[in-house]
Amino acid sequence: MSREQYVIITPVRNEAGYVGRTIDSVASQTLLPRRWVIVDDGSTDGTDKLLEDASGRYPWLTVVRRRDRGFRKPGGGVVEAFYDGYPAIAEIPWDFIVKLDGDLSFEPDYFEKCLAHFADDPQLGIGGGTIYVRDQDRLKVDCPDDPPFHVRGATRIYRRACWEKVHPLVPAPGWDTIDEVRANMWGWHTRTFPDVRLIQNRATGGVDGTWTTWFKSGVASSVTGYHPIFMFAKCVKYLWSKPRVVAAVGMFLGFCSGYCRRRHVADALSIRYLRQQQMRYLMLRPSIYGKTWK
Repeated sequence: MSREQYVIITPVRNEAGYVGRTIDSVASQTLLPRRWVIVDDGSTDGTDKLLEDASGRYPWLTVVRRRDRGFRKPGGGVVEAFYDGYPAIAEIPWDFIVKLDGDLSFEPDYFEKCLAHFADDPQLGIGGGTIYVRDQDRLKVDCPDDPPFHVRGATRIYRRACWEKVHPLVPAPGWDTIDEVRANMWGWHTRTFPDVRLIQNRATGGVDGTWTTWFKSGVASSVTGYHPIFMFAKCVKYLWSKPRVVAAVGMFLGFCSGYCRRRHVADALSIRYLRQQQMRYLMLRPSIYGKTWK
């Protein structure tokens, strides 16, 4: 495999405490990217200086700067920043495009292992490693109850043929479910690799806070087009998850908020496919969610 096979786009905003470890991780890869575009989404904490220094060291690293909008824009902001970096790869030949967050660290063979999974499965359209977070003195899998078809938005690798089916990404919460639903609908496989590990150095939701994170998750489910019955069942399940009650109530209210405003941004065909899969799952029939409740 040659480094021409993949390119990376990384949107960042105020990641001065973390992006250095991500830069070190990519720079140490056994398979380097053809180009890495880091989009500075209006950082005000010194991130821009770190990126400027890194771009001077690595000729394959390009920095794109956006004006500070003055606030974080969950879901939509990261996709908008991603596409501001997209023109920088327009003339670069690539077989895989990577959306990578700026608060991750990983081993030097991360991309080598990931691309090996794609080589083993020609129908694998979207994949990525398993994200771990620090819990005191140990590492644990972040979001272990994610469905088997889900690849975390922080680290996803798209095969080009699949990318051309799911692109453009939707600039809204839930974008990282809509694209993989589309991929599965078109016959591609999407999955996380359990044997390939990344460390997320900032906890999920660490910027927004617990309540906002769960509320946002509910809104994203509405945007994606979740079936109301499936969403209700999911919220009931989360009554027993930590943080107890907060997760379930936050998701439910977020979903209701989006649903009442009809905030569906996925196309009708994708929504119909997703709801069919969700109802199959509730009826214990094979689906992209698996065969039975976890």
